[in-house]
Amino acid sequence: MSESKGGDFRVIIADPLLPDGIETLRAAPGLAVEDHTESDREALRDALEGASALIVRSRTKVTPDLIESADRLRVVGRAGVGVDNIDIPAATRRGIAVLNAPAANTQSTAELAFALLLAAARRITEADASIRAGEWRRKELRGIQLSGKTLGVIGLGRIGAEVVWRARAFGMRVVAHDPFVSADRASDLGVELASLDELLPACHAITLHVPLSEENRGFIGRKELAAMRPGSILVNAARGGLVDEAALAEALGSGHLGAAGLDVFETEPLPADSPLRDAPQLVFSPHLGASTYEAQRQVSRQIAISVRDALVDGDYSAALNAPFEAEDRDGAGPIMDLGYRLGRLLAGLEDAPPSRIDVRYGGPRDGVLGPLAASVAVGFLERRVDPPLNVVNALSIAAERGLEIVRVRTQAVGDYTNYVELSAASGRGRGRGRGRSGMVVGGALMGARMEPRIVRVGTFRIETEPRGTCLLIRNRDQPGVIGGVGTVLGEANANIAEYHLARRKGGGQSFGVVRIDEELPAKTLRELEDLDGVEEVRQVNFD
Repeated sequence: MSESKGGDFRVIIADPLLPDGIETLRAAPGLAVEDHTESDREALRDALEGASALIVRSRTKVTPDLIESADRLRVVGRAGVGVDNIDIPAATRRGIAVLNAPAANTQSTAELAFALLLAAARRITEADASIRAGEWRRKELRGIQLSGKTLGVIGLGRIGAEVVWRARAFGMRVVAHDPFVSADRASDLGVELASLDELLPACHAITLHVPLSEENRGFIGRKELAAMRPGSILVNAARGGLVDEAALAEALGSGHLGAAGLDVFETEPLPADSPLRDAPQLVFSPHLGASTYEAQRQVSRQIAISVRDALVDGDYSAALNAPFEAEDRDGAGPIMDLGYRLGRLLAGLEDAPPSRIDVRYGGPRDGVLGPLAASVAVGFLERRVDPPLNVVNALSIAAERGLEIVRVRTQAVGDYTNYVELSAASGRGRGRGRGRSGMVVGGALMGARMEPRIVRVGTFRIETEPRGTCLLIRNRDQPGVIGGVGTVLGEANANIAEYHLARRKGGGQSFGVVRIDEELPAKTLRELEDLDGVEEVRQVNFD
């Protein structure tokens, strides 16, 4: 089934999306929405030809062969948190942004995790089953009280933090393990940080809130289960595969663990022969973490907004495979734009491909070097490699071509509060900085509107706006050069918008930046270089 309206970007919906998300997409200018939720794999492959975006849930597997069949794909959106069904390395190589909806189901998943903890602690499912069987087992079904107990939270992301707040409301002490969380953040949450070895034996219950990767598959295995406090409870509402299910069944069967609650499994649906089915004191739910109406509405709307922003505005800040965190990108747009234009300038001045570009930033913003380096790589490589090229894959493509992008945080330069400088080096030595030095260009953001300016080219100080087509002219400082340039451009019917000139000292060398309305043909560039006193002419298009 296909339903679309006219637009510049085709968005393919492969798995069901609630109306909130669909209407958000349809309301955006230039988007054509097509429903392929009933299409088979081959029909979906055909639909992706020429499409700009693909939105999936967990059903559709976005494999390398599917990605290769999508010749113009720019975005893959996952209406949910986990992206196990998307081959991110294959997408990244093609410059395809992989988006998800990380915050939309936070509350619902945290509530379910705590519900599993409560159900396991008070043996709710056993009690329900016993009454339905006509029994009244009050003495046998004695549980434990959570108040006063210690909860171990592994992973203090959005969901882990929400679980912490609920545990504290129940009067629990919380110990957490997350190597990426600062002491200040832990203090704000009211938790104690601990190593995994310290946490496991110290807690009456442990809940997992970490993503699944090949490195942490089987994160809680026999060794970790044996280290847990006897009679304790394990809850996993994060990702299947984090827990060794056979080892968990053994720990429950032996009585070493008091109970467990699982919402996710290594294989879903849970196989009929899974050892978990016969394990005692185990509460199941069939991957219901995000299965609330509120969460599904938010997931649908959030992924639609992220896809829309990427296609319409070129905003890849939500991409999981961008070389920076979304919060780093927030507010860094003008600096990224300046870096892109400086990259274009450096590419126009460097003939031999450098082996390294140093990206220096002097300014007040933290976390800006990642997005800045990616933008520089896009600007520098844009006319040297075949598309697609964007901030998602530019750094990896640079690395494949032997180009190292080095990030350096410096102090502010002069009166510039946001200064960016690029320096190229060719050849490799034994240490960083051992190569042959090349061109240096610098730029800054000016005024309250943070407008980009070029302020340095080589050893020349100059201030000019990097937009449109510019001629970069290096010449001897002598009379008649500017007039000769004007004559050649006039004969070529090229209109001069601006002419900026810099020189180090009278009678030495000068450097001019001439902005013109249209690019010049090679013949006119040669005529300019043949002028008396002109030593070099370069043409750079900043747009």
